[in-house]
Amino acid sequence: MTGASLSRYNPGLVGWLSVAQLVSWGSTFYLFALLMTPVEQALGLSRAESSLAFSLALLVEGLLAYSVGRWIDQGHERAVMSGGSLLAALSLAALSLVSGRVGFYLAWAGLGAAMAAMLYQPVFAVVTRRYPNDFRRAIITMTFLGGLASTVFIPLIAWLMANWGWRTAVLVLAALHLLVCLPVHWQALRHAPQSRRPPASGQPAATSLTRHLRSPTFALVGLFLVLMMAVTVALPAHMVNLLREHGMSEAWAIAVPASIGVIQVAGRLLMYFFEHHLDVHRANRLILTLLPLALLALLAAPLVDVWQRGLMLLFVLLWGMGNGMLTIVKGTAMALYVSREHVASLNGALGVPQALARAAAPLLLGLLWTPVAGYTSGIWLLLAISLLALGAFIFAQRRAASH
Repeated sequence: MTGASLSRYNPGLVGWLSVAQLVSWGSTFYLFALLMTPVEQALGLSRAESSLAFSLALLVEGLLAYSVGRWIDQGHERAVMSGGSLLAALSLAALSLVSGRVGFYLAWAGLGAAMAAMLYQPVFAVVTRRYPNDFRRAIITMTFLGGLASTVFIPLIAWLMANWGWRTAVLVLAALHLLVCLPVHWQALRHAPQSRRPPASGQPAATSLTRHLRSPTFALVGLFLVLMMAVTVALPAHMVNLLREHGMSEAWAIAVPASIGVIQVAGRLLMYFFEHHLDVHRANRLILTLLPLALLALLAAPLVDVWQRGLMLLFVLLWGMGNGMLTIVKGTAMALYVSREHVASLNGALGVPQALARAAAPLLLGLLWTPVAGYTSGIWLLLAISLLALGAFIFAQRRAASH
């Protein structure tokens, strides 16, 4: 297969990878929230002991991110993502058989390693390498199905657990990895591009990577990614309680967060159709203003009784749209502003900081909650962090444009 044919956008390949993303996200990342209560009852675990398993998975994912990125940059994408699917199947099968906390933790550590090899970060790197001139369209397309993972798999897993129990439900998810994700990754990722263009400076690839890792632009993009990771993961864990505190009925407090996945996909759909009519860098800046605006609407809601429900719905709309499109910005920022040749390694270098931010942010928001003020202090902090991330991104754009 020629280099030209490899670099040509392939809707079929992107479509199959999108299906694998739907299954991968739904059967691993979104599984834990549904699994927590029955596993606690079966294994006699406290909430803190069960929660530790998911934190361990996220930590393992972060620790492996750099190595996974380097392997993909070296052309081993087929082995990495196929291996991730196989490991996910084995870990889920092991999870269905656990009888104690050690086995539970080991199973989730295995799932964390699998997530590092098969979720957005590695697959974004794959399409960036394959379609260097059209990777943004590939990433937007891929996130359509990925964004629906919670909408599809949360009710599916709940139905499986209600009818056959959590152990059988987990085995069904393991089978999906063997029957869907593994064949997709093994077949679709053949003929990976094995070599990159040498750097313009003539430096060896390792030297070029080190130079990028030490650059101010990488530091700014990295700061943006880590801060936005903290903002986007802090609220979902507290969303239901937050909506209840703002006067939402129980039905609305459950339905609204469930609808965010659909709103995210709607935002990506708008981005797909209109991005060719906007300068990509200006569009990225506009997208990054949506989350601060959502947080401002949330802060304003208690101050205006008449418009409180309307402001809460505006918050959900802005948050869902902004978060959906932010995934595209985060997935393409390193390639656009630092380096396309080393995108997987550069993103992987942020694995541990992002994992720490993802683990700490929900806890910090919970610690800032008070019975009198609710989440107000925490929301102000998230607003400040989102604005700092926006500032870092703008400075990164300016540095990249000047070089």
